[in-house]
Amino acid sequence: MSALTQDTLSPAPASPIDKPSAGRAIKDKLATVAVWTAFGIAIIPLVWILYTVVDRGANLLFDPHWWTNSQRGIVARVAGGGAYHAIIGTLLQAAVTAIIAVPIAVFTAIYLVEYGRGKLARTVSFMVDILTGIPSIVAALFIYAVWVTTFGLERVGFAVCLALVLLMIPVVVRSTEEMLKLVPNELREASYALGVPKWKTIFKIVLPTSFSGIVTGVLLGLARIMGETAPLLILGPYSKSINTDLFGGFMAALPTMINQDRVESYDPALNRVWAAALTLIVLVMVLNIAGRVIARRSKVSR
Repeated sequence: MSALTQDTLSPAPASPIDKPSAGRAIKDKLATVAVWTAFGIAIIPLVWILYTVVDRGANLLFDPHWWTNSQRGIVARVAGGGAYHAIIGTLLQAAVTAIIAVPIAVFTAIYLVEYGRGKLARTVSFMVDILTGIPSIVAALFIYAVWVTTFGLERVGFAVCLALVLLMIPVVVRSTEEMLKLVPNELREASYALGVPKWKTIFKIVLPTSFSGIVTGVLLGLARIMGETAPLLILGPYSKSINTDLFGGFMAALPTMINQDRVESYDPALNRVWAAALTLIVLVMVLNIAGRVIARRSKVSR
């Protein structure tokens, strides 16, 4: 009995399958080296760009006038002024674009994931794919044809927002769609078993569960549209003065400020180009950090 017990409790000999062969170990090391090498190659241009922009544009960002003054009355060969007018224009256009695009994109994603079946759903998904591949200048020309040519309206900031909406919607739709698909079906089924209607399940269970991913998608969309230049050049000409009216007058933005000063060969103008580029990077980074903080605090406890 004791011998049987001892044999039963003794550990089984290691199987040959449990020991990795020398060939598998070598392949694993080679794959690891290849992945890290690819990562290093991909990160070099990013680090180079960030270093160049910070090195050439950081000086003006520490000047208080950069954040409080516009470029009104400042010529290319004269140093001074600030980017306040362009910052206000960029943030205002991005906010209005998000207000229009985010509800449309989220409801579209909800339809495709929760309700979409048949030809209509396939058509909607196909149109989203088309919008994903549309260049920014095509979206700008389309809005120009409708806004200016057809209706005879002026080129204003709101027209820029309409073009940016076309660029932001597909990004948010696809990211939101993937986040909704990640929500376990057990949560939906448990809600249905309690007699909760489908629409209430979506808004009380599904959306809060995927909220952090939806916020990430919205931030990705904002990061894309805030750096677009073609809609601004075609629909919203640059102004050195502060303008907060989206329906009247020219409006400045950081991309058009960069484009305006880059054609000048004077050092003050070039310094403002680098500073405006760095300002745009900082704004996008701040939005991403704020979005991640909000998403982390808004996660549904499980």
